[in-house]
Amino acid sequence: MDNALADGKGPSRVFFGKSIEPPHGTHWRWSQKNIDRLISEGRVVLTSGGKPAVKRYLDEMPGHPIGDIWTDIPEINSQAKERLGFNTQKPLALLERIVAASSNPGDVVLDPFCGCGTAVHAAHRLDRCWIGMDITYLAINLIERRMRDAFPGMQIEVIGEPKDIASAHDLARRDKWQFQWWALAKIDAQPVSGRKKKGADRGKDGVIPVYMGPDADYRNAIVSVKGGEDRDEADIRDLRGTMEREGTFFGVLLTLFPPTKPMLAEAASAGQIESTFWGRSFPKIQIYTIEDLFAGRSLNLPKGKSAYAKAPLEKSINGTLKFEQ
Repeated sequence: MDNALADGKGPSRVFFGKSIEPPHGTHWRWSQKNIDRLISEGRVVLTSGGKPAVKRYLDEMPGHPIGDIWTDIPEINSQAKERLGFNTQKPLALLERIVAASSNPGDVVLDPFCGCGTAVHAAHRLDRCWIGMDITYLAINLIERRMRDAFPGMQIEVIGEPKDIASAHDLARRDKWQFQWWALAKIDAQPVSGRKKKGADRGKDGVIPVYMGPDADYRNAIVSVKGGEDRDEADIRDLRGTMEREGTFFGVLLTLFPPTKPMLAEAASAGQIESTFWGRSFPKIQIYTIEDLFAGRSLNLPKGKSAYAKAPLEKSINGTLKFEQ
């Protein structure tokens, strides 16, 4: 509803068979001929006070071109539901505006620097096809989780990650950090650092929250990743020392090469923890190989909540979605 008046003195006009004077210092915007036309089109109504008002429709108005300074979309603050902990994460509303303004439903949106996946999330939400690319497995893992949390049941194919033991060996030879991040993602572990570190990592590459029951606090299982061929029982002792230092219950050694017999014996010597809440016991130190993960073997841990922030649930959209790395 819009005002039917304009500044400046003017005569009365007839609305619905009644002559109505405009308020002092104003005039009706239209001639009597145009007023009659608007009434016949159903565009003029009388307010509760008996004053004429006109209906305006948004698609008939030219509007104003949007500027290049947008202050109506707030930044992602520490309490935002969509916050995933990614340093340069952008608001979903911002990327939705960009995608909506520059493409149509069914178009393909390409983000070659995916980050935490806000652009592809916006594209999927707006019924666009999309291709997302990133160079690190930290980002790829984050985007996978984000999209699965937001759109349950999605089929996601990651192109470029190891699919078998040979390609896992190849990744470990080329880049130990990418191998480590990829391996941690395979067991739902959170990396302890997103940057390359110099010096010893003291046996702690990732963590997995574990839950021993309502009478116990959440603790982190310590994860150590070994991609090299030289491994021995000293790796298990280092992991055991890290567990003691961190005050946690469990340690997991994830290794590319099969463990030696002394390594298995050292892990077994750490013993087990009996849980009345879960009704069974859990080995304190567990060893898994990459081949175990490809075979579908799961960790034997009393897992608690995810180590990752969870994206808000969105309405599911059918289709197969793909990442490219």
